Amino acid sequence: MLRDTTEFLLNVLLQPFAFMLLLRFHLQWLRAPLRNPFGEFIMALTNFIVLPTRRYIPSFRGYDSATLLLAYIFEIIYVYLSEFIWIYTPPEGNHLIVGLLVMGIVKLLSMSITLLMIAAIIQAILSWINPHTPIAPVINALTAPFIRPLQRHIPLVGGVDLSSFALFIICMLLLMVPVNLLDGLARSLI
Repeated sequence: MLRDTTEFLLNVLLQPFAFMLLLRFHLQWLRAPLRNPFGEFIMALTNFIVLPTRRYIPSFRGYDSATLLLAYIFEIIYVYLSEFIWIYTPPEGNHLIVGLLVMGIVKLLSMSITLLMIAAIIQAILSWINPHTPIAPVINALTAPFIRPLQRHIPLVGGVDLSSFALFIICMLLLMVPVNLLDGLARSLI
C-alpha cells in the first residue's frame, strides 16, 4: 500500500512538474505567445524554481537552458525514485549514473514527442469546434513547425486537413521504434 501511494505521488506531482518545465522550454523555444491564461499558468507554476536557476545557468544561443536542465534533473530524480525506491541496495557505480543520465534524456525525448501528439490532437479538435479560442495561438506555435511540411505534401481530403493526423501517426511511430530502443538501451546500462 505504501509503495502504491509513493508511486502515485511520484506520478501525480514529480512527473507532471517535469512535464510543465519541459512545456515551458518548448513554448519559449517555439516563441509561443504566453500572454494568455494558459501561458501565464505555466509561467506562474514554474517561476519559483526557474527564475533563481537562471541566475546560475544562462541561456545558451537563445534557448532557456535553465528550464531544460531543471526538467532533466526532475526526470532523473523521477526515474531514480520510481525504479530504485523499493530496492534496499540500489545498483552502484558508473553504470547507474550513465544509465540514469541516458534514461533522463530518453524520458525528455519521449515527453517532447508526447507533448507534440497532445498538441496535434488539441489543434485538430479546436479546428472543428472553435479555432479562435485563446489557446489556439499557443497550440499553433507548438505544432506549426512540424505540420507545415506535412501540409505541403498531404492534400486536403474533402476540405479536411489530415496533416494533424499524419503528425500523430509519425509521433506514435517515433515513440514505438527509436525511443523504445533508446529506452531499452538506457535500462540495460542501469
